[in-house]
Amino acid sequence: MVDHDRKTKMISSDMPSKSPRISNKLQVSTPTVPIIRLTELSAASDSVFSAYEHYLRLPELKKLWTSLEFPSWKNELLLKPALQGLETTFRFISIVLSDRRPYANRREWKRRLEALAMNQIEIIALLCEDEDDQKTAPVGDLTSSTSVLARQNSSAEVWKLSDETTVVSQTSEDSLLPRLAAWQKSEDIAHKIMYSIECQMRKCPYTLGLGEPNLSGKPSLDYDAVVKPSELHALKKSPSDRMNLENYENQTLYTTHQILETWIHASKMLLKRISDRINREDLEKAVNDCWLLEKTWKLLTEIEDLHLLMDPDDVLRLKNQLSIKATAESELFCFRSKGLVEITKLSKDLKHKVPNILDVEVDPQGWPRIQEAAIELFRKKESFEKIHLLQALQAIEMAVKRFYYSYKQLLVIVIGSLEAKGNTPFMAVDSSDALAQIFLEPTYFPSLDAAKTFLGEYWSHEHGRYSPERKSKA
Repeated sequence: MVDHDRKTKMISSDMPSKSPRISNKLQVSTPTVPIIRLTELSAASDSVFSAYEHYLRLPELKKLWTSLEFPSWKNELLLKPALQGLETTFRFISIVLSDRRPYANRREWKRRLEALAMNQIEIIALLCEDEDDQKTAPVGDLTSSTSVLARQNSSAEVWKLSDETTVVSQTSEDSLLPRLAAWQKSEDIAHKIMYSIECQMRKCPYTLGLGEPNLSGKPSLDYDAVVKPSELHALKKSPSDRMNLENYENQTLYTTHQILETWIHASKMLLKRISDRINREDLEKAVNDCWLLEKTWKLLTEIEDLHLLMDPDDVLRLKNQLSIKATAESELFCFRSKGLVEITKLSKDLKHKVPNILDVEVDPQGWPRIQEAAIELFRKKESFEKIHLLQALQAIEMAVKRFYYSYKQLLVIVIGSLEAKGNTPFMAVDSSDALAQIFLEPTYFPSLDAAKTFLGEYWSHEHGRYSPERKSKA
């Protein structure tokens, strides 16, 4: 039991004069949290990581993610990998619909990939809405009277809606989406994606230029110059294809993880922007970015869940063909991604921003300054941007832990519990279980947790003090 008399007095000073002071006897029971000894999260060994990197052709992908083609465009290094992840999803749709195996679950694959594409479009649209300067983005104002359309090999469509309004919709020449729209097997899903782009990009200063209707006649992003679809799809074959595996799941595994790694890189860029904006005290935009990061963690979970649709026999055969076997906790497939380990650490390190957000310093003597400042912030509601930011930071924590909890279950379902962790009971939690340590770790924000616990106890005490039942007894 912890005596909170001092905090009680501080809260009482903020309460209306008619509200009675909290009794000095009010005590708060702090929930007992099981002690888990955490080891430092680390990626797999260099040899294991190199094999993973080689399998996915990550060095070549990274060149596409990090190439600076438009130096004045601030969002290039963030939006480019996001758009490339979407473009790779278009290729994934083509792979799934070209699968000739009679036992493949095409219906669910199609539904999942459609949802995945639309969730990516939602995030991309939110990123585009946040453009500080529309003029720096590589767009073409196709509604300008000086615009000239090519007579040959042009995919631009001109619509005259009225005498005063002419709309030009520019379509990418290299993206796979327009081709999917022309293929009978995929035309329905392609058109749904196009309409989703139209709806999601309504508030954006430009549209993507992927064949969406563009009813508002906005300028189109120079998609081919930004995304480089031809170069991206040149990486569609894995080096393992030379092994003649004759296993179609190799393409699905390879493409799934290319999309995953692309969005991991986009999340890393987003984390960098969050840190910069908090340091500059641009809290409103930092809040938006934090909620976006929570969405990208959910997206990573959704991408990983695609493994559920892989054929059990084919995927286990592929596992042995590729010699994928974890001899240590750090060699689980997720820990072979240095990018994933890095964004996990960066997401956790956001906890160090809390003192700056609350304008307090950590007391070296252990006095709960941060907790007191959080209580005051929650009660007064004066700096609501700070409240929103703290809420978003805790939402990120929840999304991170949800990802690793889901991944632990995914391993068991896809490859079996014994395969997932040698011959030890995988579902048991012990000090060597790196995945369980992540999602069972105590909160990243103990001061915020303590502040909310105290406020909850305070209002519970006040409710009991003035409840009708208590008055009737009196």
